[in-house]
Amino acid sequence: MAQPTLAVVGATGSVGTVMLELLSSRRNVWGEIRLLASARSAGKVLSCRGEQLTVRELTPQAFDGVDVAMFDVPDDVSLEWAPIATSRGVTVVDNSAAFRMEPDVPLVVPEVNQEALRHRPRDIVANANCTVLAMIMAIGPLHREYGLRELVLASYQAASGAGQVGVDTLHDQLSKVAGDRLLGSRPGNVRQAVGDDLGPFPAPLALNVVPWSGLPEPLGWSSEELKLRNESRKILGLPALKVSATCVRVPVVTGHSIAVHAVFASEVTADGARQALRGAPGVILVDDPEAGEFPMPIDAVGTDPSWVGRIRRAMDDPRALDLFVTGDNRRKGAALNTLQIAELIAAEKK
Repeated sequence: MAQPTLAVVGATGSVGTVMLELLSSRRNVWGEIRLLASARSAGKVLSCRGEQLTVRELTPQAFDGVDVAMFDVPDDVSLEWAPIATSRGVTVVDNSAAFRMEPDVPLVVPEVNQEALRHRPRDIVANANCTVLAMIMAIGPLHREYGLRELVLASYQAASGAGQVGVDTLHDQLSKVAGDRLLGSRPGNVRQAVGDDLGPFPAPLALNVVPWSGLPEPLGWSSEELKLRNESRKILGLPALKVSATCVRVPVVTGHSIAVHAVFASEVTADGARQALRGAPGVILVDDPEAGEFPMPIDAVGTDPSWVGRIRRAMDDPRALDLFVTGDNRRKGAALNTLQIAELIAAEKK
C-alpha cells in the first residue's frame, strides 16, 4: 500500500524549518510531502529528505489527496483552516493553542498519553504548549509511579518561544549592551542602552529576567501560566490537579526550563525518582551537581529529550520532590511532538 501523504502547513516558519529537518533525519514513513504556507511564502524552495520542494499557497484544494497535515500557524489560522482540511478527509495535528482545551480534541504527548489519540471525533489532534511538553515528559513517569497531587512551577522561557522576532530582539539587545561593564549596576541604564526596541517582550531581556510570558488573564495570571495548569490536567487526566505557575522570560536563545515542586500521593525518594526517569522514553537524566552536571538549555538545544536533574526530596514533605527540567522548545516542544503524533496516525493509515 502506498505511503500516506503529509502536508506541512506553515513550512517556512521557525518551527516549520525544524519540522523539515526532522522529516529528513527520522525514519521515512511518508510518500509525498507537501509544503503549504501563505501566499507571501508560496514559490519558495525548501529542502526536505534531500529533495527540493516548492512551497504551495494554502488553499482548500491543496489538501486534496493529503492524509495527515501538521499545522504550525497562529491560532486564528488554525481555527479557520483545520476544519477545511478535515472536511477534505485530512487528519490535522495542530501545534497552536486553538484546539488544545476543546473536550472533543485530544491533547497528546505520545510518551505520556498515547491512548488519547484513539478518540478524535473531529479528526484534529492538538500538540501541547512547549513549556508544558518539557515538564510533562519528566512528570508523566513520576505520576505513574507515585500518583501526582500538586505542582508548583517556575518557568525560565527562552526568547525563541516568541518566534524568530524574539531571537532577533535578544541578539540585537545583546549587541547594544556588550562591552559596557557599568550596565546593570545603576537603575535605568540597561533600559537606556537597549532603547525602545523591546520586540515581543514588555521589558529589556538582555541582562534581565522578565517575570511575564503570554497574554493577560483574570486575577493577574498570564496565558502561559494557565496553559501549564490546564494542559497538564488534560494530558495527565487529572482534572482537579492543583497547579500554580510563574512564567519568566530569560535571555536564552532556545530551551525552556522549569523548576518543579511536585507533591505525590505516596512517599518518594530521590533515588526512586531517578530510577523512574532513567528508563523513561524521551528523558535524559543529567544529575551530578558535584561534577557541575545540570540540565541546561545550552546543552539541551538541538536535542530531542527533556533533560532532568537537581532531583531532591523536599525537606519538609516526604511526598514531595524538587527537580529542574530543560528541553528544546522548538524540537520536542513543538516540531518533534507534532511529528511523533503524525507518525502514529500514519501507522494507522497503512
